Amino acid sequence: MDLKDQLKNLFPDHEPEETPIDNKEENSLWLQDDPIICKYEKRKGKPITILEGYTGADEDFKKLAKELKTKLSVGGSFKDDKIIIQGDYRDKIMAILKDKGFAVKRVGG
Repeated sequence: MDLKDQLKNLFPDHEPEETPIDNKEENSLWLQDDPIICKYEKRKGKPITILEGYTGADEDFKKLAKELKTKLSVGGSFKDDKIIIQGDYRDKIMAILKDKGFAVKRVGG
């Protein structure tokens, strides 16, 4: 017995409403012609991945940073028009960005 059946037993008079599902595209970010630079550095002996070169709005870049951190389950930050991701995730980040339609250029190592 699933949750819907249990709710029908508790509230037999209730008619469930059909809620329209908003298919809001996650790709509402502004896509640019120039590639986003994806580079690798070591700071204090720890690897980081830096994304820079996005010319759109800062809010879009912050949304992209949050989405990347969530998908990769890693920490990171957004500073000085750069996304800093903890760890070397260049390949995964480039695959995610290419799926979204961005042009990505790999720099370093």
